[in-house]
Amino acid sequence: MKNLVFKLSVTAIFFSMVACSSTNRMTMGITQPAQISIPNDVVNVGVINRSSASEKNKVLDDIDKILSLEGLNLDKEGAKNAISGLKYELERGNQFDAVKIIDNQKDVAKGLSVFPAELSWEIVDRLCKENGVDVIFSLEFYDTDTAADYEMTMVNIPNNLGIKANVPGHRIKLNTTIKNGWRIYDPLNRTIVDEYVSNDRLFSMGEGINPVKALEAVVGRKEAVLSTSSKLGANYALFTRPEKIRIARDYFVKGSDNFEIAKRRAQAGDWDGAADLWNSELNNSKAKIAGRANYNMAISNEINGNLTKAIEFASRAYTDYETKEALQYVNMLKRRVVNQKELERQLSK
Repeated sequence: MKNLVFKLSVTAIFFSMVACSSTNRMTMGITQPAQISIPNDVVNVGVINRSSASEKNKVLDDIDKILSLEGLNLDKEGAKNAISGLKYELERGNQFDAVKIIDNQKDVAKGLSVFPAELSWEIVDRLCKENGVDVIFSLEFYDTDTAADYEMTMVNIPNNLGIKANVPGHRIKLNTTIKNGWRIYDPLNRTIVDEYVSNDRLFSMGEGINPVKALEAVVGRKEAVLSTSSKLGANYALFTRPEKIRIARDYFVKGSDNFEIAKRRAQAGDWDGAADLWNSELNNSKAKIAGRANYNMAISNEINGNLTKAIEFASRAYTDYETKEALQYVNMLKRRVVNQKELERQLSK
């Protein structure tokens, strides 16, 4: 009984705290600049695959395939799917006039499971000139590594009558890691625009009366690897495009009757009406209320896209009225200004 009373008391306190909160949270959509900034003069893109093992690594690669239970062509097909996923998403974004896969380049040194040395600019220049492209997207490495875990267990196996029976057998669990790395070469500016590595994991399990049958029961693993590889390539392409996200902001709802009314207007979507009331409190004789009013006016201006004015209000809330939440908000707004300028530059192509 005492525990019940304690729990009820804690619950009551929690809801009391929520009800008495001085702020509400709102969210709004914004557009972030692309994580990878491709130069504006890039029109055509080339894509190469450096991921297959070089001759000096071939023995090690073959051994690794056996040890990790990989199919003979899984890495090759997975890399091809990653390239296709990248190409599809680059074309779908309509950012470039053409995206061309460049095959059969014998002088492109290849590695195994790790970043190989960067291509020389002489090779990059030649690839671009021969294929009429401005930059090179390179799948520098791609590798799948599978760890197997065996255990003896009771498994359900259909008998001759089609009825499942519990018999001693084997269970196999496969943990497949897909590793890939990319580079983007810009020959005009002699820069590596981006380097990126990702590791993704897939889990699968099968059961059988012996280890071989258990492994045969793991169906769909190859298809899952190929599907994931396509998504990895597509996701990397998405890094070159601006991204729409939602951000959260807290605004003050306590301080005066105007704040209470403004709270209801904001909840109803009338942000301009709420701003009218916050604006009337900017010079309130109570510093706490004036500071909150300035802070909320910063929120209002950010909603309307006026980041410069938002910074002015948020700065005043902190410097003149010591609204402690405003300093962090000022810094957030300044980062948004920097991002907005970069976004405008990216979209000016």
